[in-house]
Amino acid sequence: MNGSADPGFGLPNPQFDAAGRRLVPEVMDQPGLDTGLHRQALAALRRINSLSRTANSLWPSIAAVAAQTPQQPLTLLDVACGGGDVAQRLARRAVMQRLPLQVSGCDFSPAAIEYAIQANRSIEHRAAPKFFVHDVLATPLPQADIVTCTLFLHHLDEEQSVLLLKRLAAAARRLVLVSDLRRTRLGYWMAHVVGRVLTRSPVVRIDGPLSVAAAWSVDEVDRLARQAGWQGYQLRRVWPERFLLAWNRS
Repeated sequence: MNGSADPGFGLPNPQFDAAGRRLVPEVMDQPGLDTGLHRQALAALRRINSLSRTANSLWPSIAAVAAQTPQQPLTLLDVACGGGDVAQRLARRAVMQRLPLQVSGCDFSPAAIEYAIQANRSIEHRAAPKFFVHDVLATPLPQADIVTCTLFLHHLDEEQSVLLLKRLAAAARRLVLVSDLRRTRLGYWMAHVVGRVLTRSPVVRIDGPLSVAAAWSVDEVDRLARQAGWQGYQLRRVWPERFLLAWNRS
């Protein structure tokens, strides 16, 4: 990409720099985004999350917590849930494995929450998560045993990122899981390819590379976790070009 403005949305497309992140507001973050384009993008992200096995990367840690108290129902809150597909996959997995897990999701976007609620219609009733509008940067979160957050950290600056991690930890009775992109050249290339192969969404085709350019490196995530006061956390790379940050309340 060459740094010129996109003719469709008027947003700059920064050249990728592995040495430093370039945080540019994404199309999905723009107020007044056309509802049809928004829904098309959410559907595309649902497919991308499925291919990336996002829910699968979270599940072993969730199952391990559930196994500690097999007869006790657990609550899980997916923060910045977007269209709700990760929360829905986790809820289905819990039903399949007969784990008593009550899943909910929140997002600051009413349009995303409306999409998630509509998507619930195709889900078995007992597996359907509950969704609600909530801005985690403006208001503390409700309590849950497990708090997850995927593909949101790269939207934030350093101060906001530290605040997010603090609020996730404050809300979690037992476990926090944060999954997001890593800023790598391979990830940047993959974002271009996936955006053109898996979807016709112009929003995702623009936002995918922007997301990788704005993503944190593993070393930077480690610094953010320490600034947020986390101790005893685990941080590892996961496929494809993502990281998983896990913190257990001792």
